[in-house]
Amino acid sequence: MSYTRTNYENVEPRAPGMHFLRDALDCEQLGVTVLDADPGWEGMDHDHADDDHEEVYVLLEGSGRMTVENEEIDLDAGDAIRVASDAARELSFDEESTMVIAGAP
Repeated sequence: MSYTRTNYENVEPRAPGMHFLRDALDCEQLGVTVLDADPGWEGMDHDHADDDHEEVYVLLEGSGRMTVENEEIDLDAGDAIRVASDAARELSFDEESTMVIAGAP
C-alpha cells in the first residue's frame, strides 16, 4: 500500500498529551507528534543533536512559549518555528493548545 492512515486520538500518549505517530504511520525517516497541551503544560529542555534531526513546530490552536537557546519566543495559533538539531528547546502553555511537531534528519 502506498499510504498509511491513523487518527492521533487512537494513539496512546507516551507522555502527557503527546501522541507520537511515527510507529502508527510506519514512518521510516519522519517523526510526527500531535501535542494536546492542557493549561500549565511544560515540556523538558532537550535537543536532538544525537539524532541529527531538525524539528518544525506548528501551533494550531491556543498560545504558548518556546525557549530556544535561552531565547523566549511567544507563539500564537498559526505560528511555525524550525529548530536546529543541536539547539536546546523547551515548550510551555498557559492555555489549552494543540501543536503538531515534525522531525527528520
